[in-house]
Amino acid sequence: MLTAKQKELLLYIHERIKETGVSPSFDEMKEALDLASKSGIHRLITALEERGFLRRLPHRARALEVLKLPDSAAPAAPPKGRGAFRPSVVGEPRGSSSGIPILGQIAAGVPIEALQHEVGRVSAPEDLLGSGDHFALEVKGDSMIQAGILDGDVVIIKRTDTADSGDIVVALIDAEEATLKRLRKRGNSIALEAANPAYETRIFGPDRVRIQGKLVAMIRRYS
Repeated sequence: MLTAKQKELLLYIHERIKETGVSPSFDEMKEALDLASKSGIHRLITALEERGFLRRLPHRARALEVLKLPDSAAPAAPPKGRGAFRPSVVGEPRGSSSGIPILGQIAAGVPIEALQHEVGRVSAPEDLLGSGDHFALEVKGDSMIQAGILDGDVVIIKRTDTADSGDIVVALIDAEEATLKRLRKRGNSIALEAANPAYETRIFGPDRVRIQGKLVAMIRRYS
C-alpha cells in the first residue's frame, strides 16, 4: 500500500517519462510535490524501490524506470506485441529497415558536427511520438545525465524550428555544430543549459543558434 505522496510521485514520474521520454530531475520532483527539500524525494524514491514500483538504473545518475503502477491508477496500455507494461525508457534493436532514421550522433557535451547521413533506423512506440516528422540521434557525452540522458542513448527528435524555454532541443550553433541541451531564453539571448554541474551554460546571440528539433522520447539499449 502506497502513501499519498509515494503514489503522487510515482504517477508524476510515469507521466513525465511518457511525455518526454526522460525521468524528471530531483528539483522538478521537489517542486511538483511541493516539498521543502530534495531529501524528501530521496526517501520517497527509496520507498518506491523497496516496494518494487520503481528502479534506479545502475551507474546512471538520476535515471529512473517505472516498473509498475498502483492498482488504483489507470493501467498503462502495453505496446503491441507485449503482454505487460513497459516504461517509456526502453531498449530497442537497431538496424531495422523501417521506423525512424538515425542521422548519426549528437553531442551531449562539447559540440560535434551533427545531422550526418542516415546510419540506421530505430522503432519507437507511436503513442510517444504524436504527429509530425521525427528523426533519431545517438547521444555522445554526459552533459545531460541529470535529465536521464546517457552516453549511448538514442533520442527521438521532432523536427521543429521553435521551442519553449525549458525544452530539451537539438541546437545548431553557427550553422556548423550541434548539441543536445536544455533551451533557456534570456531576453534577447539564448542559453544552452547542461544537466550536469561539470558543464557550464553557454549563452549565444539569437542569430547564432537555430533550433532543429526538440526531444519527444528516448530509447535506451540495455547491454
